[in-house]
Amino acid sequence: MSTGRVRTKKKACSSDQSPDNLPLRSSGRQVKKKAAEAADDDDEASEKKYRKCEKAGCTATCPVCFASAAERCAKNGYTSRWYHLSCGEHFCNECFDHYYRSHKDGYEKYTAWKRIWTSNGKSEPSPKAFMADQQLPYWVQCTKPECGKWRQLTKEIQLTPQIAKTYRCGMKLNNSTKTEGSDQCSMPEDLRVAEVSDHWWYSMLILPPLLKDSVAAPFLAAYYPDCVGMSPSCTSTNRLPGESNLVKLEHLKSVPNLTVAGMNKYFQPFYQPNECGKALCVRPDVMELDELYEFPEYSRDPTMYLALRNLILALWYTNCKEALTPQKCIHHIIVRGLVRIRCVQEMERILYFMTRKGLINTGILSVSPDQYLLPKEYHNKSVIVVGAGAAGLAAARQLHNFGIKVIILEAKDRIGGRVWDDKTFKGVTVGRGAQIVNGCVNNPVALMCEQLGIKMHKLGEKCDLIQEGGRITDPTLDKRMDFHFNAILDVVSEWRKDKTQHQDVPLGEKIQEIYKAFIQESGIQFSELEEKVLQFHLSNLEYACGSNLSQVSARSWDHNEFFAQFAGDHTLLTVGYSTVIDKLAEGLDIRLNFPVQSIDYSGEEVQVTTADGTVWTTQKVLATVPLALLQKNTIQFNPPLSEKKIKAINSLGAGVIEKIALQFPYRFWDSKIQGADFFGHVPPNSSQRGLFSVFYDMDPEGKQSILMSVVTGDAVTTIKNLDDKQVLQQCMTVLRELFKEQEVPDPVKFFVTRWSKDPWLQMAYSFVKTGGSGEAYDIVAEDIQGKIFFAGEATNRHFPQTVTGAYLSGVREASKIAAF
Repeated sequence: MSTGRVRTKKKACSSDQSPDNLPLRSSGRQVKKKAAEAADDDDEASEKKYRKCEKAGCTATCPVCFASAAERCAKNGYTSRWYHLSCGEHFCNECFDHYYRSHKDGYEKYTAWKRIWTSNGKSEPSPKAFMADQQLPYWVQCTKPECGKWRQLTKEIQLTPQIAKTYRCGMKLNNSTKTEGSDQCSMPEDLRVAEVSDHWWYSMLILPPLLKDSVAAPFLAAYYPDCVGMSPSCTSTNRLPGESNLVKLEHLKSVPNLTVAGMNKYFQPFYQPNECGKALCVRPDVMELDELYEFPEYSRDPTMYLALRNLILALWYTNCKEALTPQKCIHHIIVRGLVRIRCVQEMERILYFMTRKGLINTGILSVSPDQYLLPKEYHNKSVIVVGAGAAGLAAARQLHNFGIKVIILEAKDRIGGRVWDDKTFKGVTVGRGAQIVNGCVNNPVALMCEQLGIKMHKLGEKCDLIQEGGRITDPTLDKRMDFHFNAILDVVSEWRKDKTQHQDVPLGEKIQEIYKAFIQESGIQFSELEEKVLQFHLSNLEYACGSNLSQVSARSWDHNEFFAQFAGDHTLLTVGYSTVIDKLAEGLDIRLNFPVQSIDYSGEEVQVTTADGTVWTTQKVLATVPLALLQKNTIQFNPPLSEKKIKAINSLGAGVIEKIALQFPYRFWDSKIQGADFFGHVPPNSSQRGLFSVFYDMDPEGKQSILMSVVTGDAVTTIKNLDDKQVLQQCMTVLRELFKEQEVPDPVKFFVTRWSKDPWLQMAYSFVKTGGSGEAYDIVAEDIQGKIFFAGEATNRHFPQTVTGAYLSGVREASKIAAF
């Protein structure tokens, strides 16, 4: 102890001495030694005054504590340890202790936050997470167009969408109408803001951003908020009180169709936990493959991407009637710290990607030239679309909205292709082509109906099967035969599991073979009526395929069912698809009566020649002609299409169904059908299968007297050479048999379709022929040299045969064209 005291005394003494007071005996060497010691002392003092961030790669040479929570906060001075959140955001050890140590004042606040975080979230409720979620200041951007500088808000101010939407430099946020002087925008921006844009900055971020009060929260109540990019500390992400995470999750898993109050019930953009097989649905906690391809930097930790993507999707489905722009998204990004600046920058990239892909900003939206949905670098293209059907119009609408110059060349004197509505019937629109929407959840047709304010009529399930003679078939017999029919198809599914394309057989042949084997092995003998009902179900299958079953592949007849399909209600679009089609076409450059004869892509640009001899020059061409026309080489390609593509085109079938609609003086069927949307006709024998097998009541309100029926399978050939009156006569004979107990009046108006004879269509929808496969759809869809693209229902492997499939193929190709 004495030694220590002596040293202290000596040091204190020497420190009081100036060089002038040094003893005369001190040599020059001693003077130098003393000077060196003094310099060392200065270094020690400097080291104690400042300490660098220990995080490797951090650029902050003199960190500043943002928290200022502890009484002895280091501010911009010395602390024993700096805690790094980002290159511009640190908190000192004193503030760490203030919240983390149980005897300190801030401990209660930290533990209260920790309880909420633990009850809602999955990630560790660490002190760093607390600081990022509760203590970091917010940053907000000046909304003056000529400024746009980022400003840090004071710690006590909570950022809201309203503040973010209206903020201007110097604004007093306790009274947003006053500002501190008029030249606040001239004040320089914090130097840390510029660093946020650098590619390395995000890699130095300790915790990913978790958004507060995200618009996506009501959609994602079944997920841990921090697994889908949201903060677990917000009231909007709170789980049910008194329930554990597991109980809450299990409860919500039993409600697969979680819908948001006030929103269209068909809008379900996110999968719920344990849910699968729903078309156009995304996992909110996982990046899709095309997202990973576009944004590989998020593959290690996708949290920021998921937070922004989920927010953008939720905003779009909250209001799909207006284009979603970066400006509309920015003020909904509520997160503390400099990372908000990065989120705003990334949001723009993600928004443009989702727009290009057709995940948002799609449907019948129309934008003015100064509001194009993609930036200028996308605008330097010219495209010719061949065909003004659903696919061509969808693609052209997208491309036009992107800012790309597009012209549509249509062979017919009308738009719509296989959508063609007859509005001459009193009070009712009758589709000569498509009119039913199969599965409405996330269906783009449902989206466009919402945008247009159109209501669809949900089709009921009741379908009485009426026999010739007028008797309604016992529903239990119908169910029994439906079960046997589906059992036969299940056996087909088992049979094909190990079969190659070369081992394929016609579906009709395979069904007959299984049916005979079942009769032989079971000893069951079906009655004559049961056999007829089985024929009805076979005719329904031919309706679905668009062909008689002798041409359809047993191996691949339902190839698209291996992909997620549209779930939910089947509906009748009572106003007709043309309402949607006409709106899609609005404002587009469409040239009617311009049949395309050849497409020459041998040069740098593509030359399209129409029947009148006009040569159109463009950079890219999108062909949306029906499969039947591709099969018949209606358009000459130069160079010719590859053998692979031609083989794929010919491995698909151009299916045909025809329709008949009849208007009567009164509703003679009402008392028998009792409000059902349709009824079935049990064929008297297999040769008449498909001849008016189902009748639809075209007025769900029951005011007008219009029935529509279909002709499918071999029956299409039967009526092909009959004139319309002969077809009408056959149909009336059937109706009078089905309603034999009463008088059936003559119709006052009718039509019969002739799709197979239309020179520019020649078909209804595609199917896979025997020996073919679903892969053919993908091959037909392949572009050629980034110049020639293909769309249409026969290019959509996931959703063939439908207007929805055609529409989506157009959106798909517009995305590809924009990306090239």
